[in-house]
Amino acid sequence: MHQAFILGAGLGMRLRPLTNFLPKPLVPLFHRPLAAWAVDACMRAGIRRVAINTHHLPDAWNAFPDRPEFAGCDFTLFHEPVLLETGGGLKNIESWIGDHPLLIHNGDIFSTLPLEKLIAAHEASGNPVTLALRTGGPSPHIAMDSTATHVTDIHGKLTGIPGTHTFSGIYCIDPEFLELIPSEKIISVIPAFLELARIGKLGCVVLDEGLWVDLGDIPSYLAAHRTLALAPFVHPDAIIAANATIGNSVIGPGAIVENGARLDGCVVWPGATVAAHENATDRVFCGETRA
Repeated sequence: MHQAFILGAGLGMRLRPLTNFLPKPLVPLFHRPLAAWAVDACMRAGIRRVAINTHHLPDAWNAFPDRPEFAGCDFTLFHEPVLLETGGGLKNIESWIGDHPLLIHNGDIFSTLPLEKLIAAHEASGNPVTLALRTGGPSPHIAMDSTATHVTDIHGKLTGIPGTHTFSGIYCIDPEFLELIPSEKIISVIPAFLELARIGKLGCVVLDEGLWVDLGDIPSYLAAHRTLALAPFVHPDAIIAANATIGNSVIGPGAIVENGARLDGCVVWPGATVAAHENATDRVFCGETRA
């Protein structure tokens, strides 16, 4: 599998006011956009062709494909003037997908899941879709058959049986799956998933190895910076006043923390300023305002 689709068009309502400044997948996690970590995961699995859909603040994406760490990766941005939802967004890039299988990765999650295992399971299954699942998790809405290779229900809509696993937001499809999604519709991908589950063709693989974090709201965003330790907490290009106090906080490149500021459990975005004598706990500084 050589191509992937990063879902980048969501409005990020749960992450406001952070998403007043940037699209949700471009919100920084340890000094890098969330979507950059997703592309890293895809590249580790051998993928070098990437599509990203955009909607909210689309111009913010213009420089993303030129990041030096993505050398050798080909990007195509698909702007959606009207938000098409997960199914409509996928159908919208049908001609780009062509006759080849595709990995889809939500743009607002951080993961070190072994995606090569997902790809291998999909290629061996003969199913049009294979979902990557986690045992338990924050939203265990997926029910599986006894072989743990097929999804039998989502949110109890088909059988009423409670789910046991969480959908990771990462999955593989074959092009034939797009036949189940109507053209020029604003539609979720879930109805097509349920149609396949009904006939026993919605594949799955449980990937409990590695890390998986949903960063869709501010508490989870702050918690990720306290627990993941993906990079130095204070970037070497940050400017910290000698009498500022920094406790368990992440300070981005070009950020300025002025005299007498006291931060505990905070995230300061690249280029943001923390004013002199600011006393903040569990806040995000993302420019001239804070969350």
